[in-house]
Amino acid sequence: MSATTQARTAAHQLIDFIDASPSPWHAVASAEARLLAQGFTRLEEGGRWQLDGGGRYYAVRGGASLIAFALGSRPVAEAGFRIVGAHTDSPGLRLKPKAALAGDGLMRLGVEVYGGPILATFTDRDLSLAGRVVLHTASGQETRLLRFEQPLARLPNLAIHMNREVNEQGLKLNKQTELPLILGLLGEGEDAEASLRKLLADAVQREAADLLSWELAVHDVQKGCLWGANQEFIASRQLDNLASSHAALNALIATQQPEATSVAAFFDHEEVGSESATGAGGSFVSDVLARIAFQAGLDEEDKRRAMANSFFISADMAHAYHPNFPAAYEPGHKVTVNGGPVIKTNVNQRYTTNAETAARFMGFCEQAGVPCQQYAHRSDLGCGSTIGPMVAAQLGVASVDVGSPMWAMHSARESAGVDDHAYMIAALTAAFGS
Repeated sequence: MSATTQARTAAHQLIDFIDASPSPWHAVASAEARLLAQGFTRLEEGGRWQLDGGGRYYAVRGGASLIAFALGSRPVAEAGFRIVGAHTDSPGLRLKPKAALAGDGLMRLGVEVYGGPILATFTDRDLSLAGRVVLHTASGQETRLLRFEQPLARLPNLAIHMNREVNEQGLKLNKQTELPLILGLLGEGEDAEASLRKLLADAVQREAADLLSWELAVHDVQKGCLWGANQEFIASRQLDNLASSHAALNALIATQQPEATSVAAFFDHEEVGSESATGAGGSFVSDVLARIAFQAGLDEEDKRRAMANSFFISADMAHAYHPNFPAAYEPGHKVTVNGGPVIKTNVNQRYTTNAETAARFMGFCEQAGVPCQQYAHRSDLGCGSTIGPMVAAQLGVASVDVGSPMWAMHSARESAGVDDHAYMIAALTAAFGS
């Protein structure tokens, strides 16, 4: 089955968005550029807000989290908020503060594991670095984004001749001793730390002495693509969860003059538990909603009414059925790629969905003219979670967990469906318009 032209266009836009967003800080910068181009106004958390009726705004916290909103035409106490939440971070490898390692004529990079990546998928790939650096300037400190476009580092596999059981036992990597990345040859007497600092400083056109600190993620430089007999699938890094972020961003931009105030919230640190100032477990979303309520002149009673009339959609990717591993799935819940958005349920509240909120999201899909599916995890396997439970608990709002189906979640190269991305944009657009 071939994807529609509209779906292909959305898929290519997603690939471009991910390609421009190799780190959470780049993802926020990419989203901000889209929002500014569409007439949204940036608000500073440290400044006083002045919101105009029908206005479209956004705020950034910590460089890696962003909340955008379009004010509704109906009073917020009566209509509430329509909120979609996603996250900007993806599992992988991050550089340590003192990353340069010297030995055996090579310079290597010490890394920490961020979240729960499939480590074996990072071997033998063209890897590079992206993130942010903090510089010393005459007026204080300055933060800049940094990205190397070219392949910079590599994690070569050990040859099968020295690891004869790798195909039977799987590739196992010691996180401390076997993950350092090879960066280059090290000349006699060359200082590895100084060489790395110069490499990073040159990338932002500053002196090495000006470089104070950094946060750098390792990423695969291979650009995303469409694949399959009819080009019906997407392959890319960071589909979890930049695909949901891109869908929510597109849906918000497409929502003109909503009745209920529409909010798209993109958080950092979901893959490591969200307990940070920029994570969903922090105060960012409640702070933004409180400031909107204040600008609307809501008293305490009306604030509670607003939240009671609100609805939250936690948008994170879902596990598609893999026919090579049927035993990994719950019978009756084999969701298919290109089968539509997935409603995720877990009775232990790893997902927030209940019967009423599931039905409500089904209504959005029906309104948008797209199919939807339902997923539950095997009872004898640990179930992952999302930002949904903590945001729903913090705000006290009705909530549902949804996502587009995908294969190879947390791999360095993930796969999803072309049609599914267009379906999710349509469903979220309907939600914002409800």
